[in-house]
Amino acid sequence: MTVVASAYARQDFELYETEAWATEALIAHLGLPKGLLLWEPAAGNHKIADILLAHGHRVITSDVTRHNRDHHFIADFFADIEAPAVNGIISNPPYGRLNILAVRFARLCLQRCPGWVALLLTAKFDFGKTRMDLFANNPRFFAKISLVDRIQWFPGESQGTEDHAWYVWAPSPGPGVGQARIAYGKRS
Repeated sequence: MTVVASAYARQDFELYETEAWATEALIAHLGLPKGLLLWEPAAGNHKIADILLAHGHRVITSDVTRHNRDHHFIADFFADIEAPAVNGIISNPPYGRLNILAVRFARLCLQRCPGWVALLLTAKFDFGKTRMDLFANNPRFFAKISLVDRIQWFPGESQGTEDHAWYVWAPSPGPGVGQARIAYGKRS
């Protein structure tokens, strides 16, 4: 597969709203106990948070700006902020050019949250020697849930333009190096 530039205009604040089925696929494979306190730090219009709430979790939302929904607090995740004490972070973070922001976001999640971390990223995000600390050399890396259907980021498009996956890190100390699993999620 060749990655080409998107024909779509870049969204302000990288607001790409996650379809409900993608979050449902994560929940189906992860099997988290109900009632966890989770943080969605790139909450946008709460597309992920709404699904988590519907599955019995408590959710703290934040983002760099308000968008169309109120958040528990407004904050730039990349700034020096005090992270709420939560059981996990679940988010579709900003990717930035060449996934540079996504890499920073993932590392900050793991620093700020000793619990579960699940990030929706491009399917090839785990490729590359500069990210070995997140995957091959990370005892917390738990699973990659590849989405076999493409996410539609823009209204009216027939299919998404790129493959995505949920990358999941377990609470510290994690299952151990080399113990990660691969799963597949799709539209219901």
